Amino acid sequence: MSELTLIRHGQAQTGAKDEASYDKLSDLGHEQAGWLGRHFQHTHGYDLMISGAMNRQIQTAQSLQLDVPHDKDARLNEMDYFGLADSLLQTQGIAWPTSEAEFIAHLPKVLHAWRSGEIVDGLETYDAFCARITEALDDARSKDGRVLLVTSTGVIATLATLALDLDIHKKSRMFMAVAHTSIHKFTMLNGDLHLTQFGGTPHLDYPERLHAKTFA
Repeated sequence: MSELTLIRHGQAQTGAKDEASYDKLSDLGHEQAGWLGRHFQHTHGYDLMISGAMNRQIQTAQSLQLDVPHDKDARLNEMDYFGLADSLLQTQGIAWPTSEAEFIAHLPKVLHAWRSGEIVDGLETYDAFCARITEALDDARSKDGRVLLVTSTGVIATLATLALDLDIHKKSRMFMAVAHTSIHKFTMLNGDLHLTQFGGTPHLDYPERLHAKTFA
C-alpha cells in the first residue's frame, strides 16, 4: 500500500478577480510554506517533490526549502474557477461573489454547472479534470520513494470526493475545508482510492500562528 502526500499551496493574492492576478504567493503564503518545510524536515523524509506548473504551486514548493528533486506536472494544476465563474455569469446571470458568505453560496452553483456540463465552450470539462488529476496521482505512485505533491484546493477536494463518493453539494464543503499549506494523504488499496488524512496543519497549530491558518 503506497501513500502519497498532497499539500495545498500557500496563500495567494486574496481578492483577485482573474487567474493572472491571483497566481502569486502573498508574503504570508511564503511564510506558511516555510513553516511547513521546517516541519517536514523534522518529521517526514521525502525523496521527490512534484508541483503543478502554476506560479503559486511552484513558489510554494520552492519556499518549502526541501533538499529533494522538484519536478513539475501541469496535471496538478487547479481547475479554472475564474473561467467557470465567468461562464456561470454568462449562462445564468449569477454574479461573482463579493463576500465570504456569497462565495460559500456561489461555490456549489459553479460545481453543479461544471459537473452537469452547463459551461461555455473552451473550458475544461469536469470529467477531463478528474481524469488528468487521477492520472497524475497514478504516475506519482509509480515513482520510487516517498513523493510529496504540491497542488491546489480543487485537485485535493475532488480526489477526496472521489475517495469518499460524495455528491457535488458535499464536495463544496470539502473545498471550504482545505487550508493553505494543509496536508492530505491518499493510498490505493485493492484498486480503490482511500483518503487517510485530510486537512492537517501541524505547522500552524501553535497559539502564535493561529492567525496564519487561512482558506481564501
